[in-house]
Amino acid sequence: MAQKYSDYTVPGLGQENGHEVAGLLQGRLHALNDLQLVLKHVHWNVVGPTFIAVHEMLDPQTQTVRGFVDEVAERIATLGGSPSGLTGELVSARNWEDYPLHKAGVQEHLAELEKVYTGVIEDHRDVLSKVGQIDPITEDLLIGQVKELELFQWFIRSHLER
Repeated sequence: MAQKYSDYTVPGLGQENGHEVAGLLQGRLHALNDLQLVLKHVHWNVVGPTFIAVHEMLDPQTQTVRGFVDEVAERIATLGGSPSGLTGELVSARNWEDYPLHKAGVQEHLAELEKVYTGVIEDHRDVLSKVGQIDPITEDLLIGQVKELELFQWFIRSHLER
């Protein structure tokens, strides 16, 4: 059976702390992988008069989140962990429901997508508060991601405002 953690972590952090942070980041990796799939799913399935605006708005968000996935996975590996991008592990570990819509209107999709962003951001902030006490490098990585995720959520919310 493959090891989940190496016998090392980054200098100055300590193996126990490094592996703790890597474990916390695995949940973020699952959430970000899920988010990038949901964004692409909405991109393919949104319909309505403002379809093209939303369709084109979501591609840069998807690309940015894909970059976050890579950053988090590489940070887990740097800390001595073994990042998992396996879908079975994602599904069994997650604490959220599947995205509920397929082909649907702009307003319906954006209302659901706004909820997805809320969950990801809240959980990112929770992990951020935990790693901030242990590892400022990981804290910095998550701060940058939360900043972008909040901006993307604002884009979504701006479409929903009346």
